[in-house]
Amino acid sequence: MTPPATAGRWSRLLPAWRDRVNAATLRADLLAGLLGAVLVLPQGVAFATLAGLPPQYGIYTAVVPCIVAALFGSSWHVMSGPTNANSLALFAMLSPIALAGSPEYINLALAVTVLVGLFQLAVGTLRLGSLANFISPSVLLGFTCGAAALIALYALKDLFGLDVPSGTSAFGVLLHLARHVDTIHWGAVAVGAVTLIVTLAVKRMSRRLPFMLLGLLAGYAVALALNHLAGGGAHVEVIGAIPAAIPPFHVPDIAWRTVPDLLGIASALTIVALGQSISIAKAVALRSGQHIDANREFVGQGLSNIAGGFFSAYVSCGSLNRSMPNFEAGARTPLASVFSALLLVALVAVSAPLLAQIPLAAIAAMLLLVAWGLFDFARLRRIATISRTEFAIALGTFVATLVIRLEMAVLLGTILSLVAYLYRTARPAVRSLVPDADDPGRRFTPLDELRRPQPECPQLKLLRMEGAIFFGAVQHVSDRLHDARRDHPGQLHLLAMTKSMNFIDLAGAEMWEAELAERRAAGGDLYFHRPRTQVLQTWDQTGFADKLGQDHIFSTKRQALHTIVRRLDPDICARCNVRIFEECATQPGGVLAPAGTAEAGTADTGERAPGTATAVAARRETQTENQGGN
Repeated sequence: MTPPATAGRWSRLLPAWRDRVNAATLRADLLAGLLGAVLVLPQGVAFATLAGLPPQYGIYTAVVPCIVAALFGSSWHVMSGPTNANSLALFAMLSPIALAGSPEYINLALAVTVLVGLFQLAVGTLRLGSLANFISPSVLLGFTCGAAALIALYALKDLFGLDVPSGTSAFGVLLHLARHVDTIHWGAVAVGAVTLIVTLAVKRMSRRLPFMLLGLLAGYAVALALNHLAGGGAHVEVIGAIPAAIPPFHVPDIAWRTVPDLLGIASALTIVALGQSISIAKAVALRSGQHIDANREFVGQGLSNIAGGFFSAYVSCGSLNRSMPNFEAGARTPLASVFSALLLVALVAVSAPLLAQIPLAAIAAMLLLVAWGLFDFARLRRIATISRTEFAIALGTFVATLVIRLEMAVLLGTILSLVAYLYRTARPAVRSLVPDADDPGRRFTPLDELRRPQPECPQLKLLRMEGAIFFGAVQHVSDRLHDARRDHPGQLHLLAMTKSMNFIDLAGAEMWEAELAERRAAGGDLYFHRPRTQVLQTWDQTGFADKLGQDHIFSTKRQALHTIVRRLDPDICARCNVRIFEECATQPGGVLAPAGTAEAGTADTGERAPGTATAVAARRETQTENQGGN
């Protein structure tokens, strides 16, 4: 019998989605996997050609890597395999070293794939996946919409039956369509239209039906009729002959002198693959609601490329062209990816002649539907309404995705997000407070939130610090403190409410030292209310706490005001008719008069002045209790 500890250890190694598997999920995953197998056929052949490899290597890349990434990764819906970006990047980096398509080139490509897998595995094992947390939802939204636009633009080529030169960009396809409208193949358009109509109709009837697969079959039937019944003039382009899909085991044979070059290439490709994988995984998770473990996703991708490199596959990663259709087709667990790989091998082995007749226009129609589903217009409108900054980040990432490489677009969007975040955190709020005379509890309230203008104490400034005081924020806070001294030169004393000052660094500590020196040189002083533990530790380390003095740090507002008010200039207090604090009653000239007299300060606060010491104490207690939350 297996010991409980051992059983628990094995349980943690098993995927969490195993409990989701049942007859219903298996059926859904099988249908989604069948669609994925059909979709990857033309893509695999095309992407392998882009990578400078024989066509069958694109098919191989959709088998072993797809299975391993699904079983060891985090996402339930991401399908791994060959991608446009990886293919182009691999060709660009390897073609100067070896002749594309040659045995040497193939061995180098497989060796690089193994190295990329090792780097990805290291990133996941060392738990560096937290770097993916810096990809904000706005960046993901812009990336997803941009990728959707790219999918749609590239699909136009096959949807309209255009003869677009290989390597043409997405906008190049659109330009080619505009210039060659007369070359549109109306048979292909008919196939695509029927595919779209049937898919949408079946989806409208019931989402539980395999609507994408049924739509693809409808397009297949139309293309078959056009190609075999209507004569050669209406021939619709099809996938064509498909090479064998069983990936052979092969150990890459390379010269050791090439390893340094391959390490550099593998490093660059790792960034490309990881950027795509985590962006696609998060984009799909945003729609499915699944939590993504970035470290596990990187481990899965690493293992898939290590295994793939020995089974004739080149660099793979999550494919948006297959992951989104997989999700939309109703996939419930990663078994959909496993089924996709196995069905791909089986389909090519037993029905290659039938699969060769799948029309490219029908596949293009499927991709158009996926692209439309990726555009989250409701979320775009919501972001535009809530935050112009976040909308600008999403828009910038969207444009970047259209005009530069996918991974660079994500990097650019992430940089924009970080810059926006740093700009916000570098401008922490510094707000003046007074006890609100219109509030029965006399809560300390920022001046800009009062229902009517109310006076401040002529000698004591109250400021609430909201945010981190680090090197990037020091200048902004220093300017606000300088403005406070300039606008109210008589307020020589400052009480800083620092409960919301959640972090301070050396530059921030030096700023407070300068403020302390300024105020003491002018005859005033500096005090703090409820600084956080981290702030106090930094002050101890820098020596600022000793310069300030422990008697200038208070845990309650009552204690702070009781101490500070007694240190104010008594002559100014004697002439003051503002008296916004309860403690002012103990100062010279502070004998409480009947309500409404200027000496009592009630004309400015709107409160009735109590006539007994007991009432004064009661009001102080009420004031302190309610001020505690500020």
